[in-house]
Amino acid sequence: MFRYGQVMAAVALAVCAAPALATEFPNPLPEEAVSSVLALPEHYPQSWMIVHGFNYQSMVDGRGGIIDLAADDHNLKGTVTIGHFGNIAVSSTRPEIYTSDTYYSRLSRGTRTDVITIWDKASLRPTGEIELSKRGQFLTNKNSFQLTNNERWALVFNFTPASSVTVVDLVGRRVLSEIDVPGCSMVYPTGERGFSTLCTDGTIVSFVLAADGTAASTKVSKPVNALDTDPMKMMPAMIGRTAWFVTYNGKLRAFDLSGAAARDAGGFAIDTKGVEGAAPEWRPSGWQLITADAAGRLYVLMTPNGHDGGHDDPGTEVWVIDPATKKRVQRIVLETPAPSIEVTRQSAPLLAAARPEGFIDVYDVATGKLLRSLGGNIVPNPLTMTALP
Repeated sequence: MFRYGQVMAAVALAVCAAPALATEFPNPLPEEAVSSVLALPEHYPQSWMIVHGFNYQSMVDGRGGIIDLAADDHNLKGTVTIGHFGNIAVSSTRPEIYTSDTYYSRLSRGTRTDVITIWDKASLRPTGEIELSKRGQFLTNKNSFQLTNNERWALVFNFTPASSVTVVDLVGRRVLSEIDVPGCSMVYPTGERGFSTLCTDGTIVSFVLAADGTAASTKVSKPVNALDTDPMKMMPAMIGRTAWFVTYNGKLRAFDLSGAAARDAGGFAIDTKGVEGAAPEWRPSGWQLITADAAGRLYVLMTPNGHDGGHDDPGTEVWVIDPATKKRVQRIVLETPAPSIEVTRQSAPLLAAARPEGFIDVYDVATGKLLRSLGGNIVPNPLTMTALP
C-alpha cells in the first residue's frame, strides 16, 4: 500500500526527469487537431451498406452506420444519429440521407418533437429538418418510412393509435397531407406517385396521390394475406418494382407495385423437402429475413427450429432462391445465427448477417464462406440494413 511519502517521492522523480526528456527530444511532435474530418463520396460504392442499430436499454440511442463490407480494415466510414424509435431512408437521386426521428426535451421525457432530418451524404452533417405533427414509434422497420414520386416525397407511417400516412415534400421541406389508413400498416411505394398498405382484413389498399400530396384515388384488393393461418412478414425484398413477401410458414408472395395499384403476381412455397437437420421443421425466421441481389435472386433467412411464436428467432442458414424457376440454388450456413440479412447489389454480391451483439458477419455469396466480421461497435443491436443501388 502506498504511503504519502512514497507518492511524493514518485512525483519528485517525475519532475526531475522532465528536463532530461526535453533535452532528449528537443523538437516534440506538433499538437494534432482533435477534430479530424474526412469527406465521403456523394455516391457511395456498392460494397457499402447502411446499418441501423437500436439501443434496447435507453430506446433513444439510435445510429446509422455507413460500412464497407469489402474492406479488411477501417470498415466504418461514418455514422448519423437517429432519434427515439427512428427510421432511415437513403436517396439514390440526391446526395442525401433521411431519418424520421422523435426527440424529447429531457432525453426520454418532456416536450416531444417529431422530425425528418436531412443529412448530407459527403459530410454526414444535418442540413435541414422538417417538423412532423406525429409519427409511429416501434422497432425499426424499413416500410414505416419510404420515398415516392421520384424520391421527392417521403411517406411516414403513423400509429397513434389511429393509423395514417403523412406525405412530406423533401425538396420543398414541408408536410403536404395526412391520409387516414384505418386498420392498415406500413407503406410500399406504388406506381409513379403513390403507395400501398397492408390491412387487417387481408387486403392491400393502394393510393394514387395528386400533385398536392392528397389522395386522388383508392383501390382495394381482394384478401391476399392469410393473417389467421400464414401471415406475411412486413419487410419484403424488392426485385425491380416487384415486392417479394415471405410468410411465417415459408411461402413466397409477389406483388407488382409498378402500376397504380398493387397487383398479385402469384407465389410458391419454399421447398424444404429432403433438407436434413430440421427439428421440428425449416421455416423463415428473423427480423429482416428476406432480400434480393442485382441478378434477381432471393435470399431467405431460415431456421431448422421453426415453431409457432418463433418467427423472429435468429436464423442459422440463408437459402438462395431463383424465383424464375422456383428452386433453391444455394444454402449458406451461417457460423453464428443472425436475425437480419442484406446483400450488396454488386455483380459478385456480399452477404451481411447482423448479430445481436453488434457484429456484422460478411460472407462471399459465391463460396458461402465467412470473409470477415466487422467489430462489435458498428452500431448497437443492428436490426435493419440497406444495400446501396
